Order: sequence, then C-alpha cells, then structure tokens
Amino acid sequence: MAIRHDQGIVLRSYPFGEADKVVILLSPNNGKLRTVAKGIRKTKSRFGGRLETFSHVDLVLYEGRNLDTITQVEMIEPFHALREDLDRVVAAAAMTEVADAVAQENETSVRLFLLLQRGLRALDSGPPHPDLITCFLLKAAEVIGVAPALDRCAGCGRTDRLSRFSFPAGGVLCDGCRTPGAYALRPGLTGYLAGLAAADLGELPPADQSFIGEARGVARRFVEYHLERQIQSLAVLDV
Repeated sequence: MAIRHDQGIVLRSYPFGEADKVVILLSPNNGKLRTVAKGIRKTKSRFGGRLETFSHVDLVLYEGRNLDTITQVEMIEPFHALREDLDRVVAAAAMTEVADAVAQENETSVRLFLLLQRGLRALDSGPPHPDLITCFLLKAAEVIGVAPALDRCAGCGRTDRLSRFSFPAGGVLCDGCRTPGAYALRPGLTGYLAGLAAADLGELPPADQSFIGEARGVARRFVEYHLERQIQSLAVLDV
C-alpha cells in the first residue's frame, strides 16, 4: 500500500455504495485507472465537481488491492465550454467511449491520452467541425494498430483500380483482391478519408457536405468492427 501521484481524463463514473463513486480515468502513464472517490455523492464532498466526465485532473491516490482511493484531486482542464452544447457533449462522449474500450490497465497510453486530450480541446474551442469525429476515429484506429489502408490495396499494395472497401481486410481493395462482402465506395471518398486521417484534430480541412455522413459512417463501422462493439454514444447521430 502506498501513496502516489497521477493524472488522467475522466472517462466515466458510477455509484458505489451509499455515498461513493467508482471513477474510471485514462492516465498517460498507467492506462485505465479504476479508482474510488469516497463521499463524493454527499452534498459537502471535498471533491466538488472536479471528477465529472471529460475533466482532466491531477490526482493523489492511495493504492488499494482492487481500487485505488482518490485522496486529493486538482483540476487541470475542466473543458467547461464543450458541456454547454449537446453536439459537443455527444462527440466528447464518443471519444471517451472509444478510449475506454481501447485502454488497458497498467499499460502506457501516452498516444491515446494525447489523442483524447486533443479531441476534447478541439471541442472546447468552439462548435465541432463536421468531420471531427471521423478524424478522431481514424486516428484511434491508428493508435490501436488497425489503421485502414486508404490509398493502396490492403491485399496487394497496388495504388490503382481501388474499387471496394472491406472491414475484415483492413481497407480498400483493388479489383483483383476484392472479397465477398466488400462494398463499393463513391469515387473520392477514400481520398477524403485519407485526408482526414492525416489532418490535425484542431486544424481540419474544409468539410465536403457530400462526403461528411458517409465518411463518418465508414470510420465508425470500421472501428466498431475491430473493437467488436458498438459505439453507443453515436447512436443519436444519423450516421
């Protein structure tokens, strides 16, 4: 048993006992943290609103056998602005849900943490770019090692006659490698997705209204296929 310092972004929380909460966070150095905040549901809790979902906090933890206990918490980034708009809340919830699905306990998660932090900062800075979620999902796929092939065939590597897209195969396929179940994408869509995959979350290129919905749908279904779970937070969007 020991006292240690850490930091993390709150992914979710749920009631525990009569007055406590289990708080799940993403730490850059220790991956998914499962902690308990004692007495947080009481009116006079010393933690106040500092452990709300999406908050980036600095922690002092008392190590336990199953759950570490939060003894001190200080706010680093509250991300207040994103909470004032439903679209931004939905986008932030999708980002934290993906991070929660990907992160492992006791594993360094610097890239995933920085990706989530950049995504929340982009949402906090103003109305969300129409392609922000798509870009985040593509970058999340890269972080977990399943980035889709978008500019060359996932089967043979050729760069021409790319006519189909396959989730199991890992991206676009040429005419010679096309498999049952692979489906056709409109011309230009894979290039649009490739541009988003390479872009910075805070400086996305102008959106093309003709591709926004389809691009997000492809990115979502690709990530869901490889995570083997649905991203429930996106269910409210028409994707």
